[in-house]
Amino acid sequence: MGTHRTFIAAYIMANGRNGATYLGMTANLMARVWKHRTGAFDGHSKTKGCTRLVWFERHAWVVDAIRREKQIKKWKRDWKLKLIEDANPDWLDLAADWYPVNDPNWTPPHEAD
Repeated sequence: MGTHRTFIAAYIMANGRNGATYLGMTANLMARVWKHRTGAFDGHSKTKGCTRLVWFERHAWVVDAIRREKQIKKWKRDWKLKLIEDANPDWLDLAADWYPVNDPNWTPPHEAD
């Protein structure tokens, strides 16, 4: 995987079904999920072990992803869980096959600074 697919998204990470969740937005979902998986971020997602991507929504523009993130952050927890359940009823890790870590030629994705 020489180049990484990037796209803008609002997303939810979780530590397991109905467990702790983290809601965010990014211009590079593959790189951001990798950072969550490896504990590169201090704070809630790291301390709660939110390493599984359970929901995401692509956006054409960063401003739209920010707007969606802010909208969902105002929701009650039950509404957020329903959002996940409707799209991913088994709470599968949607990024489970994104990172070929056993490939010696693979390099982790990175976000622009």
